[in-house]
Amino acid sequence: MDEAVRHLAERLLKTGFDELPERERRVIQHIARRRLVSRDLSMVEDDAGFGGRLADRVAQFGGSWAFIIAFGVVLVAWVVGNTVLLPLLVQPFDPYPFIFLNLVLSMLAALQAPVIMMSQNRQAVKDREAAAHDYEVNLKAELEIMGLHEKLDGLRQDQVTRMLAQQEEQIRLLTRLLAERSGVAPGPQVPCG
Repeated sequence: MDEAVRHLAERLLKTGFDELPERERRVIQHIARRRLVSRDLSMVEDDAGFGGRLADRVAQFGGSWAFIIAFGVVLVAWVVGNTVLLPLLVQPFDPYPFIFLNLVLSMLAALQAPVIMMSQNRQAVKDREAAAHDYEVNLKAELEIMGLHEKLDGLRQDQVTRMLAQQEEQIRLLTRLLAERSGVAPGPQVPCG
């Protein structure tokens, strides 16, 4: 493993690279190589297969106003047809209390519930992947900010050190100037700081 990556992990996370979970190792490697962690998850190809995509479509339609309205229209047509229209012409195939309608509704619910659960499980997997990706992006951003803070602290420390050196030089020059004006030899100089 690249020594710079190990050093980065030790410096930013205060731990060894080998002790990190795989996800955090990946983030450290991206930082060291100056690569992006973020990516558009909506562009990732869905490998669910026909059954998974069908479950998503059924769940999407089953949870829409179009389904509710269409289902309401079918129920009203069934009830009106079997109580008002068909008795005028022939024997209704599902008279009140609509036993066959109850059977159809029960079968629909029995099929629709597992399909919706399949779709929810697929969505939960996608959500976990998105949360893991968000964690990696957030960790990289946090580590990059920590690195920037270290750089700023180093710059500030260098600036303070240079200013103290300049002050010592100015004090030394002022002491010598005062000594020359007063005709007294300058005494031992005491460093500041």
